[in-house]
Amino acid sequence: MKLQCPRDSCHNQSSFVKDGHYFRKSDSKYIQRYRCKDCGKRTSTAQLSQCFGQKKRTVNPLIEALYCSKMSMRRIAIVLGVDKKTVARKFIFLGMKARKFNAKYLSENFKDSVSSLQFDDLITKEKTKMKPLSVSVSVDAKTRKILSLQVSKIPAFGHLAASARKKYGKRENQHKQGLLKMFEDIKPLVREDALIQSDEHSSYPEFVRNYFPKAEYKRYKGGRGCVAGHGELKKLTRDPLFFLNHTCAMLRDNISRLARRSWCVTQNVECLQLHLDLYMKYHNTVLTK
Repeated sequence: MKLQCPRDSCHNQSSFVKDGHYFRKSDSKYIQRYRCKDCGKRTSTAQLSQCFGQKKRTVNPLIEALYCSKMSMRRIAIVLGVDKKTVARKFIFLGMKARKFNAKYLSENFKDSVSSLQFDDLITKEKTKMKPLSVSVSVDAKTRKILSLQVSKIPAFGHLAASARKKYGKRENQHKQGLLKMFEDIKPLVREDALIQSDEHSSYPEFVRNYFPKAEYKRYKGGRGCVAGHGELKKLTRDPLFFLNHTCAMLRDNISRLARRSWCVTQNVECLQLHLDLYMKYHNTVLTK
């Protein structure tokens, strides 16, 4: 990103001279000022930062770490001594920033190098259990890095299906769109002859055949969940999908809105996707570094 003249009518893009500095209170740094040679308008290197205009930029890394450690927005605001609206705004900013970081990080470090892939879906809810959501999760079984997390709406199932249709009407099933987006994301990262593992969900073979026709695909019958890991870990002597299930257990334990029997619940699907993008960055760069 290059320094640009803040005046729209000025076409100068490169001719600047140093013109003093100022003290920025938010992080106690001296910022260099520059003056445009053509129009005389002053600017500074602060505009090159993604945090330009933020008065509380020092809490950004703390909010990211706490929000990926099972804390709610209200509790983060109390701990850091800031307003809840500040936490909400910074959550959107950090989530969008993490989304761009994840795309760049995976393309630079995992392009056509994943030889063992495990994927499945994690079920959560939007406001109520009658509005379930599916989170499609894919994991590199060797490095335990998360490759993709995609949220999709699904209709209620089981004993709540009839009550949900009566109260909220017919709910669109977007599960296949979520799987499509996940496979589009991981296709450049996974080798053609990779080992791909999943459970026996009926929708999975179609996508594996379309995106990885040369891969070795193995399916396993799902096991009974145990108390540990929020029910994501299985009561098996040797779980063939352990790395995936352990990652799902970490998602449940580190994201407040995914925890079972929690006061925290997703009110907006896009906010859940941003939370997952933020956690994906933290998981890949901090928890499994």
